[in-house]
Amino acid sequence: MNTRTASQTPVKSLIQARRPFSLANLFLRWEWLLVVLLVFVGLINTNISPYFLNTVNLFDMTFNFMEKGLMALPMTMIIITAGIDLSVASNLAMCSATMALLFKHGTPIWIGALAALGIGVLGGWFNGKCITKIKLPPLAVTLGTYALYRGMAFAMLGDIPVKGYPAWFTTIGQGYISGTPVPIALVIFLIFAVLFGLLLHRTSFGRAVFAIGNNEEACRYSGIAVDRIKTKLYMLSGGMAALAALVMAARFGSTRTDVATGYELHAITAVVLGGTDIGGGKGAMLGTGLALFLLGIIEWGMSLRMIPGQVQQIVSGAVLIIAILLPNLVGKFMKR
Repeated sequence: MNTRTASQTPVKSLIQARRPFSLANLFLRWEWLLVVLLVFVGLINTNISPYFLNTVNLFDMTFNFMEKGLMALPMTMIIITAGIDLSVASNLAMCSATMALLFKHGTPIWIGALAALGIGVLGGWFNGKCITKIKLPPLAVTLGTYALYRGMAFAMLGDIPVKGYPAWFTTIGQGYISGTPVPIALVIFLIFAVLFGLLLHRTSFGRAVFAIGNNEEACRYSGIAVDRIKTKLYMLSGGMAALAALVMAARFGSTRTDVATGYELHAITAVVLGGTDIGGGKGAMLGTGLALFLLGIIEWGMSLRMIPGQVQQIVSGAVLIIAILLPNLVGKFMKR
């Protein structure tokens, strides 16, 4: 048996194999722990404030983290391949600045929005090519573009915010589905969450993503286009960062170059807390979504208690560390 044939067998098993269904496997999933934590934190917030357990307030709460959620969706797939994208929030700022600059000079907002989407995808493509062609580590590449893209946003707009977006555009970030308390931004997120979930868990592309995270070299020997898949993932990340930029600009009705500062931390925290292994090969979109809402409820509860933003940042960092350590500790306990 030649080397190529031998390497195909484990990769095919990684792509095609499915765990047998059982109730034990179902209820021991990480997502159930997140559901329990959601209920627990919800009960705490209910005791903190009588206004928490209110339908309108609960829906309005989601305005605060929909942009983070949009960025967390492709981040899940990138981390499953053992990659990372630290530039995602800076890419958001660059896309927002691009749209704002064009609008400031008289370009229709929809053209500026399309340009922002193109710039976001281009920024992701640049990350992907540096990683796959030049063979630089994802951490180093996206740390560099983290500064580069934010700097480009400042170069385009400086410290002067751009305002005056048309009402139909701001409705995307501020409005509700007609006759309901459901924000339009929430619906946008849920649509893309379903699409990314199907892409990851129900397509050969998604199975290849898992296979790359488990054994990249075996995937290369078996003929899987690893570099092409990785580049597409970073392009998806850039495109979703651009979409998040549009939603954020619509929500605030203005654009500043310091928008979304630190949002990359929140997106990564949601992904890792959702059960995605930082070392690659494991993850689920449902876990990312549940973790996103869990973090959102925690932040909302801290806001109800008037806890300063600096303390909230400390809590977010602590949650990220716990999210990385806890699966390893649980895994060691189960082996014993």
